[in-house]
Amino acid sequence: MYRIISDDTKCFSEDYPPNYLPMPADREKIHNSQELYDSLERQMKEYTRGKKKCALALSGGIDSAILLKFMPEGSVAYTFKCVVPGIEVTDESPQAAEYIKYAVPDGMEHKIVPVYWEDMEEISIPLMKRKGAPIHSIEVQIHKAALQAKADGCDCFIFGETADCVYGGHSNLLARDWPIGDFIDRWSFLMPHRALKDVEMDIRPYLEYEKDGYIDVLPFLSLYEAPASLNSYRNACGMAGIEFFAPYAHTIMDVPLDLERVRKGENKYLVREVFEKLYPGFTVPPKTPMPRPMNEWLEDWAGPTREEFWPHCTDYMTGDQKWLVYSLEKFLDIIDERK
Repeated sequence: MYRIISDDTKCFSEDYPPNYLPMPADREKIHNSQELYDSLERQMKEYTRGKKKCALALSGGIDSAILLKFMPEGSVAYTFKCVVPGIEVTDESPQAAEYIKYAVPDGMEHKIVPVYWEDMEEISIPLMKRKGAPIHSIEVQIHKAALQAKADGCDCFIFGETADCVYGGHSNLLARDWPIGDFIDRWSFLMPHRALKDVEMDIRPYLEYEKDGYIDVLPFLSLYEAPASLNSYRNACGMAGIEFFAPYAHTIMDVPLDLERVRKGENKYLVREVFEKLYPGFTVPPKTPMPRPMNEWLEDWAGPTREEFWPHCTDYMTGDQKWLVYSLEKFLDIIDERK
């Protein structure tokens, strides 16, 4: 349902205890785009000072493009590119190259990190063992890029992660008011009963953000989902032995989100205003999630065979949902092997 273990008193196995950290303490309160600009610029200067070589995960989106403007000289940008033989899938590298061309007149080393299904099969196993849980599908590509950055002599990897959760980037979720039942159906990545024979629903994380029968969506994203997402990056970079830094995660929006602006198409408007200051006249590209072609990679997967799962449970699932089942089955196999 949540892509994390929702109850911190539980674990899958004592042999693999959960490796989960909270959000940074004392997040800086942000009231407007100038404060966000100043915070990001200051954080980047302070964090990169003394670093011998810094890496930036540069996607096609505006969050990492903003951080690109604050990277020190000699940094390297890495863009992930998932590969499906014979099929064209989302490629963010051309857009990332446009940002570099605009933001770094003297040029910047830019490396494309190809990710194959074979990487998903191989790298996911040690990542699960380190995390003590099934992993998010983005962790493999983050880890592969982190290994490349480490090999290139970088001692830190910087990401624009959590900007969407903290500053209202999830426009579909913010497009309406959500009664709690509707939000549980909408947000839950995969309802347990669709895959598992013996299920137990834990809706406490939703209840924490319920007000008069409705979900307070932005706090749910900023306080609950953001740390869940952040831990995927921490796990992937930590296993590669490289420092992870996400400056947006050290901030929190301290004024009510202007839902009217979001619902008129200005999602993440404070971040957009910072982008417009740094890239005047630059057309903001459409928002896309980190590419991961699960529909193509898992199209022919027959589904799980363990007794815990319903036969044919994945027949009508999306690729991302199939990955959740695939990852859970693999992790249960890991636990059994340890026994």
